[in-house]
Amino acid sequence: MATRTTLNEIRSNIEGFVGQKVTLKANKGRKKTTIREGVLENTYPNIFVVRIDGGYDSVRRVSYSYSDILTETVEITICKDNQRIKVS
Repeated sequence: MATRTTLNEIRSNIEGFVGQKVTLKANKGRKKTTIREGVLENTYPNIFVVRIDGGYDSVRRVSYSYSDILTETVEITICKDNQRIKVS
């Protein structure tokens, strides 16, 4: 079972990458997976927000909880200096 420290560790790992380009792979259920690229915009106590650019007239934002990463519903990969860093 997930503990508060585990979720806090995930949050602290993600907080260091605010403003960085990220790739999100989200499981939408029934074998549906979406892959999006954007910028990690902000982190909050229970969620993090990613700004998605491209193909839209306005800026689109998506938010996920840290428990989504813990349960592997969402995979987040940081793109930094042409390296890929997987956050889990």
